[in-house]
Amino acid sequence: MTALCQHFGHFMSSSPALVSVSSVSVADLRLTPPFLALLITDSLRVQPFSRYSVNPSWLAVKPLHDTVLKVDIPLESALPVDQSLADSAASLSARREVRITAIQVPVTYEAVLSIVPGLHARPPVLPPSSDPVLPTPFPPPEGYDLFFHVGVIGRGSLRMERVGHKFGYNMKDAVGSLAPIVRISRDEGNQPPDAQRMKVLRLRDARDYNVESLVEGNETPKRGFGRGYESFAEEIYTDVDVEKLVHHLKTCGIDQIYTSMDAGHYLCDFLYYCSLAESKRSTKNDKSTPASQVIFLHCPPVGLPLSTEEVTEAIKQSIVWLCRTLTH
Repeated sequence: MTALCQHFGHFMSSSPALVSVSSVSVADLRLTPPFLALLITDSLRVQPFSRYSVNPSWLAVKPLHDTVLKVDIPLESALPVDQSLADSAASLSARREVRITAIQVPVTYEAVLSIVPGLHARPPVLPPSSDPVLPTPFPPPEGYDLFFHVGVIGRGSLRMERVGHKFGYNMKDAVGSLAPIVRISRDEGNQPPDAQRMKVLRLRDARDYNVESLVEGNETPKRGFGRGYESFAEEIYTDVDVEKLVHHLKTCGIDQIYTSMDAGHYLCDFLYYCSLAESKRSTKNDKSTPASQVIFLHCPPVGLPLSTEEVTEAIKQSIVWLCRTLTH
């Protein structure tokens, strides 16, 4: 029985190979290459927006900060394709060390646009730590291999999100601001007839732009991602095979989880789309570097129905599966 699945009382006998995982402090372990760098982000709740004194998802994420998971990866996943059929390769494995960093991103549109692009830079630019117990981490110079975003939804099952949306953000954020209004070009297929009557707010520098809340006329303005994101599709799907990931989690005894096509058209969705787009952008700018994997998990409040420990285990097991499927 693997360490991660013991909590759920399930043995992964149907898996092609057992996953060996241990967690130790980064301070106690000198990382030797090759290792994978993983960034977990969680939503920093802002009063009076938050109903929780402590963000439920941060309770699940925080124990993973500054830890290293040792993951046994099947050799065929670690080798180039033309070497994957080497003699007895299927029975061999290579151990990868996965360094985990956890940060919080404030639940405002401005904060997402200010912070998320920097997370995908090389080297990454991280915001100051919002937790007095946790110092601002030192990011890996070559950037992160995997971005695992976590946010809170209402009571119910875990939801692994498949897609982020570019437009449709009509709710105010934690500080009462709306998402930027996006210019509607005349050659855009879904342009409303009276689009010219809208006041247009183009994104300026992400750190000092203002959000306009009122528009002339009766049309609902299109809000979301504008300048700098014109080349990106209205929906961006993660490269992660979410169906297979969720199936894996269920085989490990994590039954209360399903895939989702609707991340909510709110701050979690906004952050997810931004991260997916920035991952693609970084690949365009540096074709020699593989794109980072990006995924988003919605979790319920504590005890509705899952405990904090169960959510943490689900995140850890997800990380194991994701790292075993990475080819770089």
